[in-house]
Amino acid sequence: MVLPPPPRGPLAGNVARRSVLLGTAAWCLSATACSGGSTSPTATPPAAGSPATHPSSGTMSPGTTSPPTGSPTPSATASPPAELPASVAWRPGPGEIEPAAKVAAVRLVEALGTWPAGQSGDDDAVGRVAKLGISEGFASQLAQEAGTLRPSADAAVVRVIDAQYGGILSDTASVLVVCDQPTLTGTTVKPGGTTVDVRLSRTSDGWRVTALHPAAPGPARTTTAAARDVLAQSRIELPPASIADIRSGAVHESVLHAMLQLAGTYRLSVSVVRSGHPLDVFGTDRPSDHPLGRAFDVWRVDGRAVVDPATSRTLITAFMRAAAAAGSYNVGGPVLLTGGTTVNQFFSDDTHHDHVHVGFTS
Repeated sequence: MVLPPPPRGPLAGNVARRSVLLGTAAWCLSATACSGGSTSPTATPPAAGSPATHPSSGTMSPGTTSPPTGSPTPSATASPPAELPASVAWRPGPGEIEPAAKVAAVRLVEALGTWPAGQSGDDDAVGRVAKLGISEGFASQLAQEAGTLRPSADAAVVRVIDAQYGGILSDTASVLVVCDQPTLTGTTVKPGGTTVDVRLSRTSDGWRVTALHPAAPGPARTTTAAARDVLAQSRIELPPASIADIRSGAVHESVLHAMLQLAGTYRLSVSVVRSGHPLDVFGTDRPSDHPLGRAFDVWRVDGRAVVDPATSRTLITAFMRAAAAAGSYNVGGPVLLTGGTTVNQFFSDDTHHDHVHVGFTS
């Protein structure tokens, strides 16, 4: 993320239980080809989620009698076939600084990560991307960069939770597309999801995707008491990649304790912890605190989106100050606050117009 000049850059667990409201359809990506590269690699998380099983019982309830001799035997009711949830296209709400950049990033992620049964191959993915107006050659490159956005499955559906800036400058941007991605294999629906750092550049025709840096899975490890408490706390909404970050043991205890402290007063919807975030503060060579497991971002507070101008600035201001009181040395958001116990403890810029960044030292 882009931060002002502090000395350091800014710094899950039942997936099905943590739901978010999604937007309605909107299609805005322009129909010309993409080209380009990326400015820095992206931190990668473990994927989260496992299929839930609910065995049915065929026993009779007390007091039920068997059918008389000679009567036809009732047939068992067949279970309905497993189905994925419907695809719902994300669209930006009010208050966005560069909504076209986010739409361009999201449309590509939706195209790469959503397919019906029988269309999981490379050629199918290239075809979906090409329908966005991207040349087949570059569409093929993007399909190969998709990584965890293309899990092995018969069918999949991307449902975007949030699109947040990892950084935005005058002519380049990083959009972190945070998503649920349930998959269907055979008759089993499995929850999942990832976060993709989508890089873009501004051209005369609008924003164009130049590269993808999807989160990649890593092993789950034994978690601490604080990590277990965070994963069990219903007032902390975590996306799949962030759940996996916490399960991996790669998130600093200061982050976990701050989340728990803030959850005592607020309901916080986390967008990014470690995974899927640029390694460096966007546009600089300064390491970000996120890949080090020493930061988290919040895109909603008490169910109100930070980016929405209708969200009370008093609420956002109070949350930012509470984050500082929870030990953060580097709190960024849409409001520039004064005071603080350290130099540059509070900051505000275009990147943090859509979320609150909460960073910690080692």
